[in-house]
Amino acid sequence: MSILRPFVASDLFKCNNVNLDFFTQTYAPGFYLNYLARWPDLCCAQTAPSGRMMGYILGKAEGQNQDWHGHITVLTVAPEYRRLGLASKLISLLERVSDATYRGFFVDLYVRCTNDVAIGMYEQLGYSVYRRVREYYDSLGGNRGKDEEDAFDMRKPLSRDPGRRSVRPNGKDMHVSRHEVS
Repeated sequence: MSILRPFVASDLFKCNNVNLDFFTQTYAPGFYLNYLARWPDLCCAQTAPSGRMMGYILGKAEGQNQDWHGHITVLTVAPEYRRLGLASKLISLLERVSDATYRGFFVDLYVRCTNDVAIGMYEQLGYSVYRRVREYYDSLGGNRGKDEEDAFDMRKPLSRDPGRRSVRPNGKDMHVSRHEVS
């Protein structure tokens, strides 16, 4: 049994067991607080009855016109709680809010091209690669010059995109510079 609830500011003191994973991108506290202030309904935590953080998701709504969408900025689950379906439930919640509340056309996310497990999970949930962003992770700072890994921009259309305009076939073959991504 676990509890799905809004992510709150005090959770920043409880998520070390989740953030220590190699694939989890971590940010300064102000970054998390900005998300909580602007998009609180797209920020959720999954906790054990003991209060231990099991995983969390942070998202936002962004774009213009038919590029208006929900974005998964951070999704992570502590290693001891993986393969229990927690990530799928967190994603599903963000998709529902992005669709019903924000009326987005799609949800997107960035994932390291080497993170085969996550890519497989996203594909099972209906996401597809829209494009490959060269040296995306170098653009995030922190590891300047040490981490120049590419990312896949993956997308899943929502109800406002019945024609699936927000996705494309062969997205892995579409390469863009990190400077072309807003």
